Amino acid sequence: MGLFSKKQDHPLADVDHHEHSTESANSATKITAGDVILVEFEPNDPENPMNWSDRRKWMTTWLLCFMCLFIGLSTASYSAGVGKMVQDLGVSREAGQVGMFVFNASFAVVPMFLGPLSEFIGRNPIYLGCYVMFTVWFIPLALAKNIGTIIVCRLLSGCFGAAGTTIIPGTLADIWTTERRGLPVAMFSFVAVLGTVAAPLYCGFIDQNIGWRWIEWIQLISNGTMCLLELLLLRETRGSSILAKRAAKLRKETGDPRYKSKSELEATSLKELLEKSTTRAAILMVREPVVFFFSLWLAFAWAMVFLFFTVIPLTFQNHHGFSEGVAGLPYISCIVGTFLGLISCFHQAKLYDNAQKRNNGIAVPEARLYWSCFGGVMLPISLFWFSWTQFASVHWIVPCIALAPLVWSIYMIFDAVQNYLADGYGEYAASAISAQGFIRNMLAASFPLYSLQMFENLGYQWAGTLCALIATVMVPLPFILIRYGERIRARSPYAAATTQAPVVAPKHDVESQEKAEKA
Repeated sequence: MGLFSKKQDHPLADVDHHEHSTESANSATKITAGDVILVEFEPNDPENPMNWSDRRKWMTTWLLCFMCLFIGLSTASYSAGVGKMVQDLGVSREAGQVGMFVFNASFAVVPMFLGPLSEFIGRNPIYLGCYVMFTVWFIPLALAKNIGTIIVCRLLSGCFGAAGTTIIPGTLADIWTTERRGLPVAMFSFVAVLGTVAAPLYCGFIDQNIGWRWIEWIQLISNGTMCLLELLLLRETRGSSILAKRAAKLRKETGDPRYKSKSELEATSLKELLEKSTTRAAILMVREPVVFFFSLWLAFAWAMVFLFFTVIPLTFQNHHGFSEGVAGLPYISCIVGTFLGLISCFHQAKLYDNAQKRNNGIAVPEARLYWSCFGGVMLPISLFWFSWTQFASVHWIVPCIALAPLVWSIYMIFDAVQNYLADGYGEYAASAISAQGFIRNMLAASFPLYSLQMFENLGYQWAGTLCALIATVMVPLPFILIRYGERIRARSPYAAATTQAPVVAPKHDVESQEKAEKA
């Protein structure tokens, strides 16, 4: 076990300048005569997650990606069995869709608490504890005798499942350097979208042949297997948590209470962390137009995925006579769109790197948006395309093909907004992304509640046209930011701090500062 111990300039430390060193077989410590011996990683310390081998880093990345994939599959698989479930339980379809609503709504709220909690106690306890509980809730879902049980279990399942999708970007930052993080983050985005659109491909056949309860049993088996792998192979990645445990072990072994990690000395209470995570997200939503409008844009695009869980069966079963299982096969086109999105991300990353090089190595957040311009334009086009080819007289392959560019465009918007907020808001990025996640998941949660009524009352074509027109209004957003983004960031005290843009303080702030200086 390697560690550095050094004199800590800390308000509680009364340190003199007399030092001595001790060495042992497994550690070399520089002990300062004072109140604090700071425990840090040595250079090339094998316990530092940044120094892990590539094999271990990739194993961790794939474990997290598969966890995210399986949680995503369970999100969408529920929708495939809603029809027979509500018949079996004797309730309305709207009541059944509440199960989808509470699951997605929990994804909007819970991450604001899980993120700070993972910083406070470490990533692994959150991942493993939540994933075990997420898996357990499939049992009462499969055995449920009434809709109340379904809704409560879906709510709790969503609360625990949120950990496996929302704090993964932070974990990837724990183990990968900025230069090498591109591919792991791209893989995470890929499985996040793929898991959401792939489940109906096979769940329709399960529901058709062996019933909706077996959708939940199969989810239990697959997630249970994955859960065992996570318990056996996943390791803590947050360096501060590892050092805190190391310092605690040294205090116990030596009886010397001076061993401390930096995180222990600078410890912020969990209450303060939670207050920051929630209040900052709310402030950014209200005070930052970029965060609000980009979140709304992504929220609408993401809601289209959940809208089409209703629309695709309507189109292909009612107009083309597909069985329930076969009506899930058009999701192959959605999966193709996901792969096209992944390929496009690599080109987008190259464009971003080139822009950064031209800017003397300084990050250019607006360079994240080039492919989102394509996504913004293609989203309404693909919605118009699908809407006006839903007629029974039009061959089924035509609307089916439209699903590929639809999902492709959603993927590019998803990737661009996440990366732009991360680059543009630096230390406030987590709060900006939390705000975006709240709006995105709440809107996506609400769409299944009224999508069936909207398409039946407005008509398939005009309901789709309404969505396409809303998407058309949002087309200018990435173009505006590419053109004026730097100026907008320069006027934002939240965005400019980490992108080296000059901060233009509001007039009243300048006047207040001048009065304070005179006083």
